Formats: sequence, C-alpha cells, structure tokens
Amino acid sequence: MARKSATLNQTTDLCPKPQILPPGAGGDALRALIDTLPMPAAIVTLADGSPEVVISNAAFSDQHFGTQEHARVDPAILDELVAAAGRSDSGRTTRRWTTDDPLMARCYDVTAARIELPSLIWPHFMVSFQDRTSEIESHECFRRETMRDSLTGMPNRAGFEDEVDNRLRDLSRVNGPTKIVSFAIITLDMTRFSQINECAGSVVGDELIITVARRMMGRMRKNDIVGRIGGNEFAVFVPLRKGEKEVHKIVERIRAIFDLPYRLSDLEIQIDGAIGVAIGKPAGNDCATYIRQSQLALKRAKITRHTEIYTPDALDKARRRFTLETELRKAIERDQLQLHFQPLIDMNNGFVIGYEALARWEDPAYGSIPPVEFIPVAEDCGLIVPLGRWAIDRACKVMRDWENRAGETLPIKFSVNVSAVQFARDDIPKAVADILQANGTDPRKICLELTESVVVSDPERAAQVMHALRDMNIALAMDDFGTGYSNLAYLQQLPIDVLKIDRSFISRMLEERDQAAIVRAVLSLASALGIETTAEGIESKQLYNALAALGCSYGQGYYFSKPLPEDMAYAYMIGRTG
Repeated sequence: MARKSATLNQTTDLCPKPQILPPGAGGDALRALIDTLPMPAAIVTLADGSPEVVISNAAFSDQHFGTQEHARVDPAILDELVAAAGRSDSGRTTRRWTTDDPLMARCYDVTAARIELPSLIWPHFMVSFQDRTSEIESHECFRRETMRDSLTGMPNRAGFEDEVDNRLRDLSRVNGPTKIVSFAIITLDMTRFSQINECAGSVVGDELIITVARRMMGRMRKNDIVGRIGGNEFAVFVPLRKGEKEVHKIVERIRAIFDLPYRLSDLEIQIDGAIGVAIGKPAGNDCATYIRQSQLALKRAKITRHTEIYTPDALDKARRRFTLETELRKAIERDQLQLHFQPLIDMNNGFVIGYEALARWEDPAYGSIPPVEFIPVAEDCGLIVPLGRWAIDRACKVMRDWENRAGETLPIKFSVNVSAVQFARDDIPKAVADILQANGTDPRKICLELTESVVVSDPERAAQVMHALRDMNIALAMDDFGTGYSNLAYLQQLPIDVLKIDRSFISRMLEERDQAAIVRAVLSLASALGIETTAEGIESKQLYNALAALGCSYGQGYYFSKPLPEDMAYAYMIGRTG
C-alpha cells in the first residue's frame, strides 16, 4: 500500500492563510503525481516569498531531506532553483547538489519545474532529486584507472599532471609556517633501457621498471609526487622550502637508486639515469609546462651526462631547433646548401692532393648557420641521411665539373664526412654505389671520413660496412683520432687508409711536450701499420715544418687555406700545382 505524502514545514498561525494547493481534482492530481515518481520529489511554493515545501512523496521522506541535518536541503539551493526556473523561458532548471553526510555523501541532480495550473494562487514548482551517486562513483573509478600506470601503480602522465595541478592550486592558497616558496619537477630517463628490453626481453624490462619505481618511492618524502610519464621516464614533484639549494640534495637522493646493480631474473644489471630539472613558483604555469621544461633540461643532460636545470633560454633554443629543422628540410629539398672545400696538402711538396668537402648553409632569412648548429639538428630529426647523401652526391658533381673544366683527370680526391647517425641508419654501401654510378665517378676519387664512435656503437656491423666500402675501392679515414674511444685493435682489424690527428693535439704540440709525444706516437704507429696520416688544424709554418719532419703524410688548416667555395677552391688547386 502506497505511503501517504508527507507535508513538511507546516505552520500554525492564527491568521488565515490562502489555499496553497487547489481543492479537488487539481490538488489530488499533484499529490498523486509526486507519489508515483520513483525518485524523491516535492511541491515547493513561494507563498511568502521564500521557498516552502508543501508536500513530498515517500522517497523524499525516506532520504530525510526535511528532517536530518546532514541530508536537509539547503533553503538557499531551493531559493536559487525556483528563482532560476521562474526566470527561465522553459520554466525548468537543474543544479547538482551533494549531501553533507560525513560517512556516505550522495550526489543529486535537483530539477525545479514550474507548475502551470489556473487554480494555483501562488507560484508552485515540482522539485525532483535524481541520484547520480553511482554514476559519478563509476566515472571517478574509471578516471582513476585511466590516470594510473598499470605496471607500477604510479600516476601516469595525465594522472601526474592532474595531481600536481591540484597540489599547486592548494599551495597557491596556503600561507603557513611551512610556506612553500617554490617547487621542482624532476624528470629521470633510464639509460640502456631499450638495449636491455631488446636483449633480455620485455618481461625483464617490465621487472626493471617496477624495481626502479620501488626504489624511487623509497627515496621520496610523503609530500612528493612520483609518476611514470613514459616508457622509461619518471617524473617527481618536490615542494621546496629553501629554494634551489634543496634541489641538488634531492637529485643526489634520486640518483642513489642506481648505486647498486639491479637483480632481474638471473641477471645482474648496472644502469644509470639522466636527470633534468625545472623549478617553478606555486602561482606559476601548469604542470604540463614544467614537465616540458624539465624534459628540455633532460635532453641536455643526456649529452652532458650531468644533471641539468632548465633555464629560460633553453625554450628559445628548442624553438630555434624546430625552426631550423623546418628550414633545413626545405633547404635540402630545394638544393639550397653548398659545399666548401678545405685543401689537403702533401707535406712533402706542398701540392694539393685533395679537399675535405664541408656542408655550408646560407639561409635567406637567418643568414649563415654554422655546421655545429645544423648538423646536430639534422641528426636529431633524421635529416642527416638525406643531408649526408646530398653531400656525397654534390662532391661527385663538383669533381666531374672540375675535370671537365681541366680537360683531364685530376690527381685529387674529395673527402666527405659520414655522421655516426647516418652510418647507423643508412645503407651506406648501396647509397654510395648509386651516387657514384649516377655521376659516373671513379670510386678512388672519394674518401669517406668516419669517427671512432661509428665503430664503438656496433663493431661487427661497422666492420661489415667498412669492408664493403673497401671492396668498392673507396678510401676510408678515421677522423678526430685520439679524442674518442681509441682502440688500437681497430687499426689492425678495419680497412682504414688514413688517420686524421685531431687539432686539439696538433695546436699545442709545440708548447706541450705531452701533446708532441702523443703526435709522434700516432705517427709512428700509423707508419708501422702502413696507414697514412693527416694533421688537422695546422695554423703556422712552425707546425707545418715540425709535422713534415715527423713524417706526417698530409696536412690541413688555416695556414694553407680556410674552406673555400667551389670556384675559389678550383683556382687554389690550379695555383698550388701549377
């Protein structure tokens, strides 16, 4: 049997009150209507200018909206609702309301709809309460799951940003005795992770991620936030009370997680990590901005192998790099780069025996852009492969043009640098063979200059590629010898024709005995192995004479000539050999 409607907020007054609900069919219809509703509902009137619940249904009473303090509807909410419904053209409005129950608050969509009956003297409204608690809880549960990294249980990038943004809003409102003057976002990238994942398998890789995450959590304070924001990248939010001074201690604490080897299955692996830091104020930018800044610092840390702290000019540099990437791509496609040629001199007779071909870029908008700036950009974005191929192709074309101009085969060769990144990504033998065939160039006219890092990164593949090039009669030079991971075994095992002694040894050999001893040792070693030598950075006649006396094969440097445009280099060659 249906429960009768409960009449709330009834008043006893000696003064007669107007009929709030119409007698007869109209009032009975309203009572019957709210009793049949499956949700809490009530009729509210504005008889005295303020909202007053006239009648309510059983569901309304079951929820104690009118009797218990924690569930009582705030009159201000009703006032706002009915006022808004009264103003609305549709006569209807909805607001979300949450009860004050400290144990189990519930959330409702409260809708007020104006009742249009001629017999009603005062404005009346039907107010209904639709329980959205389960729906909201399900949504929040799903949201929490999407904000978590399933492998470590840490916040993922979205979850980390959300938690940090909430913390920053709280910090910007709080000024207590432990006031936070700033904070740091620290990003950490695990080195060698991709190699471990490839060699040991994804299960071991996941185990490593989990172990690193546990060690990090063990090093953090309760107010810090740690998240996994990428495959092998973590981020930490750290409140700072003493400013930047705290950062170095915190970084040392984080870096300590790599002090001991990681035991994974039957393996024991030692890894390290690169760390970048961005420092901000509680009322500053959002978390995503600081993560980007920290990652810019992290990128530099991977190069310097030291912790790097973001500085404002880092963003300008990053933007410039992206601009250069766009413009460099256009320049390669439109053939807007040039080659300049620095002569290689025979130390015995002073004749030109060849040139090192060096890429130059003169941009119409940005002017002259040095190779030390655009080569790293090309390596980062993958443009080094088309750039490297362009350099070899252009050198072949210039050689053909010079020999056509001279009317004879010239006794010179061009040396072209091959980046370690291009060497790793490109099929060098095939690419060079195609270029030589397309230009009709004698392979003996080309020498490819490689750095020691080419060999160190993948010795087996490097040997295969270099032997393939040697089989094509292409000469190979080891550039910047002595500055990297010099391994004398490479000189025996690999088909190297020329050792280029780095300018850092040559420039100081007359003043420092140690440098002179290194140069003499390299020259003696090369002579014993039947390898020719080139001294880079010869800047004076004294250096030229000293190196010639020590038996160095070739030399290059500003004492002879700076890198020259194509026509000037041709003229220099003719003058030097004529």
